Amino acid sequence: MTQIETSPSHFARLRLVLPSPWSVGALVIAALVVAPIAAVVWIALFPSENIWPHLLSTTLPRYLKNTLILMLSVGVLAGMVGTGAAWLIARYQFFGARWLEWLLLLPLAIPAYVGAYALVDFLEYAGPVQTAMRDLFGWQSARDYWFPEIRSRGAAVLVLSASLFPYVYIMARAAFREQSGCGEEVARSLGAGAIARFVRIGLPMARPAIAAGMAIVMMETVNDFGTVDYFSVQTLTTGIFSVWLESNNAGGAAQIASTVLLLVILLVTLEKLSRRRSRFFALSRSHRGVIKTKLVGTRSAVAFIMCFIPFALGFILPAGVILGHALDNTERWHDPALLSALGNTLTVAGIAALVTVTLGLFMVYGMRLSERSLPRLLMPITSIGYAAPGAVLAVGILVPLAALDHALADGLEALLGVDFGLLLTGSAFALILAYCVRFFAIAQGAADAAMGRVSPSLPMAARSLGRSKGQVLGAVYLPLIRASALSSLLLVFVDCVKELPATLLLRPFNYDTLATRVHDQASLENLGDAAPAAVLVIGVGLCAVALLARSSR
Repeated sequence: MTQIETSPSHFARLRLVLPSPWSVGALVIAALVVAPIAAVVWIALFPSENIWPHLLSTTLPRYLKNTLILMLSVGVLAGMVGTGAAWLIARYQFFGARWLEWLLLLPLAIPAYVGAYALVDFLEYAGPVQTAMRDLFGWQSARDYWFPEIRSRGAAVLVLSASLFPYVYIMARAAFREQSGCGEEVARSLGAGAIARFVRIGLPMARPAIAAGMAIVMMETVNDFGTVDYFSVQTLTTGIFSVWLESNNAGGAAQIASTVLLLVILLVTLEKLSRRRSRFFALSRSHRGVIKTKLVGTRSAVAFIMCFIPFALGFILPAGVILGHALDNTERWHDPALLSALGNTLTVAGIAALVTVTLGLFMVYGMRLSERSLPRLLMPITSIGYAAPGAVLAVGILVPLAALDHALADGLEALLGVDFGLLLTGSAFALILAYCVRFFAIAQGAADAAMGRVSPSLPMAARSLGRSKGQVLGAVYLPLIRASALSSLLLVFVDCVKELPATLLLRPFNYDTLATRVHDQASLENLGDAAPAAVLVIGVGLCAVALLARSSR
């Protein structure tokens, strides 16, 4: 009989060969996050019924054309508005600038689909604008005057741009603030005017940050469903809903989802390349910021108006319309359906946020403990879930999960003789999983940045005192990164509350959240019933904006 070696050196050699449980857990989490994307590609390549030729010859070109036009239009318009507002705030002192610096963040609290409902209500035939025009000019009907079409692609561009421009504004403002005042002073001494300094100095140096913000805007545009559906604009995302829900073809939906995925990957790649080619460095150790120019009179008024208009369109208009309907229909606040949707939202968003942040901490810590290169290579890939639209993730989650759910139900019935039903897809499990995958990048990025600020000597000292890896995480890292973890918890929770496409596709039957209630009621032209839920969604969004404003001071 062979004697098994049990010496300490043998166990040490085993520890060198076998990966640690932390590394294995990190790899499992990374695989779980990437699996829905891989599932979409697999289903698209091997569908049960291949309708790709039919899609190519009929609807796909129209979906792709509308999506590209929306992406480029919203990206350019949001980029211009966000960059212009950031330049004015960072370079000039004018009336209201201190307030507008933070007010320009508030449109982030308004989901684009809520802004769409508010704009139509404000501008439609029975709305206050056209009613006032008829009263003022004595017109009797719509045949007496011309008014632009509200539910159109142009209106969708306007709503999405007003909702998403703060992404560009935040990044551009930070880039303009970090620029040294030396270049500005030299350009001014050479006679360069304000526009020349912006075009030749400020804009080129801030271009990487602006490009990153515009990329986020365009990815959010691809992900949008509520706005384009309400304005009857057929995009790739609406195509996923149509092919899956109306034609009952998961393979065709996966093929459209793969097209969206390729579009997003191309966009991310172009953004990375643009940043790689544009690098600027401070040439001196002492950094002197730009001294703001004080504007007075007409110039101050023009600067104020240019910054106030985006804030008014992105926040005051939608918030005012929705709040007005909510106050006019106070009895709807006691609707049991609203309370049920609120409870469901708090439950699924709370569980998803807690699970996502916990998994993010575990994975980042496991990656840091790993001495192998594979886990470190996988960590950036896990952020692709945030770039992938919710409808794409829904296809990659529901199709394989439904097959697993049926097999699990059949196995339990055969083993125990009891039909438990569909435990995974028949509950909120699939929805929570989609939230975790979709917003995992937020938790992972926050955990990685927070752990990177912890001095390596602290965990090394704890290990030298005999603490295990788990004890080091609990006693050293968690107390030091608690604020970052709580911030990421709030951000993930808010994004879960606002998420619409994945929620519509993955929610169980008769299971409403605040976002789906707003969409369902507004789609029925019943904005009075939708308003209370929309106010709650906006209130949750304001919490995230307040946290963002506090962190960017």
